[in-house]
Amino acid sequence: MTGWVLIVDDEEMIRENLKAYLEDEGLGVAAFESATHALRWLRDGTACRVCIMDMRLPDMDGNAAIRILHRLYPEMEFLIHTGSSSYSLPEDLRAMGLDDDRVYRKPLGDMAPLAAAVRALAAPREVRP
Repeated sequence: MTGWVLIVDDEEMIRENLKAYLEDEGLGVAAFESATHALRWLRDGTACRVCIMDMRLPDMDGNAAIRILHRLYPEMEFLIHTGSSSYSLPEDLRAMGLDDDRVYRKPLGDMAPLAAAVRALAAPREVRP
């Protein structure tokens, strides 16, 4: 895997539990409580392949954060982690390649499927001739 996994979630317990679980899985993880803090970290030149994004953040909603991150880092892949039972993907995020399989509802009873999705998205892509 190249780069880091980025977690953006304002709920400290959820953020830290996800971080610890993914680190135990052997992944490099950076976790932030806001999109602003995550953007500041990324601007330092850190390579990040996968972002797990909460939808309710203190500085902007997760959809807006994904739009900004996708524009700045088009190779970044996204997973959504939300507590909203009524959340549905906007069409522009679907056009970026997100689908319902990338939406995880809180609370996760089992973090293994999310970790497997992170590993799959973080795996180096094959270059085909």
